[in-house]
Amino acid sequence: MKVVYMSLTGQTRKFVKKLGMDALEIVPDNAFQSIQEPYIIIAPTYDIEATEILNDFIETAENKSWLRGVAGGGNRNFNTLFCFTAKDLAQDYQVPLLHCFEFQGTDQDVNKLKEKVREIG
Repeated sequence: MKVVYMSLTGQTRKFVKKLGMDALEIVPDNAFQSIQEPYIIIAPTYDIEATEILNDFIETAENKSWLRGVAGGGNRNFNTLFCFTAKDLAQDYQVPLLHCFEFQGTDQDVNKLKEKVREIG
């Protein structure tokens, strides 16, 4: 399963590297590319203007049909807004919210997400 993610501060990128999975970082230059394999999204928690490129990617070509789940990173100090971007994406695209982690995640977060990916994969 491919991991598609965005990382504005580097925290999400660090988490994705720990997963050791095939990954694609979405930036404005590649947000409209097509994908032809199952993938999950890992989204940082930012307002919609910052994360709109994830929606652009999902809505490109047949990408939505390959989306299998969403995970999110954030800061628990955000309280009810912790991982709201991932929660919104999961709800909007009717896929499971696989896991939420803080900052760059712990080894336990890595193992939990890998287990969830195996379950849906």
